[in-house]
Amino acid sequence: MLAVSTFACLDAIAKYLAAHYPVPAIVWARYVFQMVLMLVVLGPRLRMGLVRTANLRLQVVRGIVLTASSLVFLTALSRMPMAEASSIAFMAPLMIAVLAGPLLHERVDGRTWLALGAGFAGMLLIIRPGGGLFTWVALLPLCSALLMAVYQLMTRRLAGRDAVLTTLFYPALVGSVVVPLVFPLSLTWPGEWPHAAMFVALGVLGGIGHLFLIRAHDYAPASTLGPFMYAQLLSVLVLGWLVFGDLPGALSLLGMLAITASGLLLVLSHRRR
Repeated sequence: MLAVSTFACLDAIAKYLAAHYPVPAIVWARYVFQMVLMLVVLGPRLRMGLVRTANLRLQVVRGIVLTASSLVFLTALSRMPMAEASSIAFMAPLMIAVLAGPLLHERVDGRTWLALGAGFAGMLLIIRPGGGLFTWVALLPLCSALLMAVYQLMTRRLAGRDAVLTTLFYPALVGSVVVPLVFPLSLTWPGEWPHAAMFVALGVLGGIGHLFLIRAHDYAPASTLGPFMYAQLLSVLVLGWLVFGDLPGALSLLGMLAITASGLLLVLSHRRR
């Protein structure tokens, strides 16, 4: 619960900063300050163990995919209400379940397809063809969800081969390097000290949130923790209302409930198996 609340705060800060700075600059700050935090806190203890990996190419590609997902999702956040964008992005667990069939040779049963259909119906309720959100922008959180699904599948491939902290460190390292290379003209420094503090907070919150998540997995299996991840949508709803004055309509709330219910159905069915 602490992890997902931290991620919701990170999204709120990023959305606020996106009104003042280019998206690549915000994404770069999020990764570079997380990288620095990990180097300062973990570097003296782990040393080369922090970067030792059994599959360097997969770690780099995985970091690039996560960076792309962050860029796309923050672009969506800058143009859409928080709750709607985050809800569509929560299609990722459903996409993971479907993609695990052809990519990881896992069985995809009828319950998974039912959950995917319910989640897609919920997404349509949120964007409502013919409504104000039915534009190309609505494709951005869906694209981010697809990239996040691919990222999670790559993470599964690394499970048991690389240390957890190493797997956490590489996306921050890759994002810190890739964003300046691809968007060299978009990296602007904050003009006010409150904005500078927010830039630092992005990296700190990202690092702390993932550490909370890692510690949670030390105490409970993923099937137990999965349902609690959807509490992030409640945090996003509250923050979107308090910070930006965005309150979804009845149909959007119904769509969010459909996506949440479909994800919970998937998680609980896996737990029973």
